[in-house]
Amino acid sequence: MSRPVRILMLLENNPYSRDGRVRREARALIEAGYQVSVICPRAPHQARREKLDGVEAYQYSPALFGYGKLGYVIEYAHAMLMTLILTIQVYFTRGFDVLHAHNPPDLFVLIAILFRPLGKKFVFDHHDLASEMFRVRFHGNTGIVYRLLRFFERLSCRWADCVVATNESYKRLEVERAGVPAERITVVRNGPAPRHFEMGAPHPSLVRPGQIVIGFVGEMGKQDGLDYLMRSLRNLRHKLGRSDWICALVGEGEKLDELRSMAGEFELTEHMFFVGRVKPHEVVEYVRGMDICVVPDPSNSYTDHCTMIKVMEYMAQAKPIVCFDLPETRHSAQGAAVYVEPNDEIKFARALVQLMDDPDERRRLGEEGFERAVHHLAWRHEAPKLIAMYDRMTGRPGNARRNTKEDARELRYAANGVST
Repeated sequence: MSRPVRILMLLENNPYSRDGRVRREARALIEAGYQVSVICPRAPHQARREKLDGVEAYQYSPALFGYGKLGYVIEYAHAMLMTLILTIQVYFTRGFDVLHAHNPPDLFVLIAILFRPLGKKFVFDHHDLASEMFRVRFHGNTGIVYRLLRFFERLSCRWADCVVATNESYKRLEVERAGVPAERITVVRNGPAPRHFEMGAPHPSLVRPGQIVIGFVGEMGKQDGLDYLMRSLRNLRHKLGRSDWICALVGEGEKLDELRSMAGEFELTEHMFFVGRVKPHEVVEYVRGMDICVVPDPSNSYTDHCTMIKVMEYMAQAKPIVCFDLPETRHSAQGAAVYVEPNDEIKFARALVQLMDDPDERRRLGEEGFERAVHHLAWRHEAPKLIAMYDRMTGRPGNARRNTKEDARELRYAANGVST
């Protein structure tokens, strides 16, 4: 019997254990008969090598020097060096047939180029638009850094045997500005995992009788719109006069300290609950305790193309959503959200009031979102596309559609319906 095709995933911006999309992809490929390894930074207290979900993880200590331009240069230089060293190690020990790079950064293509003469295929998994991210974070679009980011994006897309796009907006950009033939691009959307559908008790800290719990789950970076949320909450409290609420922020990131300061400046401290980072399996417990979930990402050249995984996670727990009206957010949520004119903070606050005062509408939006999440957005609908792409690229017989244990769990939740 022939050995399985060996995939080596390259990941820089998260430990493997904390990256839901990468873990879902790896598990799907393993269930389809592929062998998967990953090189990534390690979280505190993690071993340099361990097996997670059947994936052999080679983990290095990250170099973290803040969030400025110099900090990113040092971080990426260190990551590229460590990734190259570990890639060579894997090549001479475990071996690999495919390099599967998850951006950011878009620099992994340089390692793929080194191994192309040895017959190794390259998959570029396009998670983020690095140049648009740079424009939003540093307000620049003409300098050398911006041009280099666009160059490496094009190089990664063109050099790849297959490109994985997270949505149709990304696919369109890959065709139009990188010149990639459409047939080499496979859209594999972010979809909620089975654990996100599990119904049960909310986290005790969010059981707040007499208060509406407004909630956010995710990274708190400069591009994630938490400053828009804080100003909207200021409007909710001081312009619209509502005090019957608390806002729970689950996650962490570079904006966290600034958000705490804004809460004090806006006289919102008593209304804010900064939960911090929680374990992946705990996220769903916090979402269960939220009455209204928010997606405050503003409209800009980056977010207008992004699929927000938190949208689907909210929908999987039948939660109503308030969000700015962004193209990919509307595509995901459809009838599960109240859409607000982009970047209008007072209208965002009024949308919150609308749902705070209408429990029936909250329930209706939640139920509609749950149905869409189960029947159209769940990961079980996306995994076969990834497997089929790999089967075509490697010449394996097609076996993409299969009922897995995770499929069975999702189907069970769908059969049971929403229980709140």
